[in-house]
Amino acid sequence: MDKSSPDDPKGLIFEAYRIEGITKPECRTIFLDWALSLTQGRDTHAALRSLLAVYGQDAAHPMTDVLTEGLHTIATPRRRGGWRSRKRD
Repeated sequence: MDKSSPDDPKGLIFEAYRIEGITKPECRTIFLDWALSLTQGRDTHAALRSLLAVYGQDAAHPMTDVLTEGLHTIATPRRRGGWRSRKRD
């Protein structure tokens, strides 16, 4: 997998696996940024499966744990609007 791909548009996961001594909380922060950087409509679970196929062989890396947890718990993010989307009376 390249540093930048549709499954890792900013190369965050790629870089996380190259940070020596990275901790699980740091991986969770990177994971959140990764999830928010996916293009709208992208299948999050398919992207996670693809990333695990590439990087998952490093079972000792904390990002592998975070990606695996994400595969079981993450929902595809959807924008739900904010204060600007509310109708005014």
